Amino acid sequence: MGKKLLLEHINEPGIQSFEVYRKKGGYASVEKALKSMKPDEVTEEVKRSGLRGRGGAGFPTGMKWTFLDRRSEKPRYLVCNADESEPGTFKDRYLMEHLPHLLVEGMITSSYALGAKTSYIYIRGEYMYIVRILEKAIEEAYANGFLGKNILGTDYSLDLYVHPGAGAYICGEETALLESLEGKRGNPRLKPPFPAIAGLYACPTVVNNVETIAAVVPIINIGGDEYAKIGVGKSTGTKLISASGHINKPGVYEIELGIPVEEFIFSDEYCGGIWKDRRLKAVVAGGSSVPILPADLIFTTAKGEPRLMTYESLADGGFATGTMLGSGGFIVMDETASIVENLYTFSRFYHHESCGQCSPCREGTGWLEKILHRLREGHGKKEDVDLLVSVAKNIEGKTICPLGEAAAWPVASAVKHFRKEFEEAAARLQLSAVQKAELATH
Repeated sequence: MGKKLLLEHINEPGIQSFEVYRKKGGYASVEKALKSMKPDEVTEEVKRSGLRGRGGAGFPTGMKWTFLDRRSEKPRYLVCNADESEPGTFKDRYLMEHLPHLLVEGMITSSYALGAKTSYIYIRGEYMYIVRILEKAIEEAYANGFLGKNILGTDYSLDLYVHPGAGAYICGEETALLESLEGKRGNPRLKPPFPAIAGLYACPTVVNNVETIAAVVPIINIGGDEYAKIGVGKSTGTKLISASGHINKPGVYEIELGIPVEEFIFSDEYCGGIWKDRRLKAVVAGGSSVPILPADLIFTTAKGEPRLMTYESLADGGFATGTMLGSGGFIVMDETASIVENLYTFSRFYHHESCGQCSPCREGTGWLEKILHRLREGHGKKEDVDLLVSVAKNIEGKTICPLGEAAAWPVASAVKHFRKEFEEAAARLQLSAVQKAELATH
């Protein structure tokens, strides 16, 4: 069994409550940080841990914290990005639903490190039932002296709020999230300035993912150096993976970074193999926005080495033969899956969720959906396959935020690795109602 740092007590009866969570060692990181560490020392532990952002980008968390403008006389803010809307990703929901105090504890410890006196959890609008779970946990933390004025008798005070969004995927982008939190339309901002300089209310702000903030708790408890011993190379610690698709055991798994992809898919400890003993066709390793890989590339890197569940190994070979760990939305497809159908579903999503601010994304995502709809319905043309790639190239790198890349990368990789399937769809003519009727009589 792999080491569990976040989900160790997930099945403990009553773990949602403060009392049970506390008995299992909860809020120890707050006590340690506030009573025996300076804020900069907490940041240093996070830097030593090698923790990388668990929301998708994989940027070193400790380094991100050091970018915060500490010379400014303005208030500082920590904002938790709980706007989990990436298709294929549901691990943050699982963590908040079952271990709400773990996130609250991480928010307190991280806010102390950053010098934030007010912090926010910005949560996806569809997660309203989790809003109530988090608010109850926050009330219990206040009642037991872990939030509010002079926490644990120290001179540190913190107020924590939960703010639900309105169901917009674009608000998962940190600057669009901040715009929404300020009560404005959730459109991404031009950068610079970056949030670390001028974020929420134009004040220094750090935005971190749910899992990233939760991981701060074990880092402070066991120490950054011990945390860094778990994993491989620059992919340290454990990672929550949302596993779905044609597998025997879909769910959320906490893995030690560095296990082979093949082990993750076929081991009984994790996914348990392909559903109905079918053959593996393709894998989307990190949520819908990352490149799809066929079965012959998901287990071996461009160097001929076993592909591991790490940021580096999955990306090996670039977008020619590699992909990204992303947010850990691991979608497995068997031999019956239609890549054209899958890509159409993704493209519909990105067209619908584009904020419309940038012309390449606003227009391009619409064209991707239209072209894929033609192919799917059997009235496409051979030229449509190359047109898909052309439109994707005209979106990538030409937008304010990464939603453009999120829409383009799946298209480019799907056509690259499964071009024959798209060409077959382009060659297939849709039967008329009369032809269908004639076939039905024979």
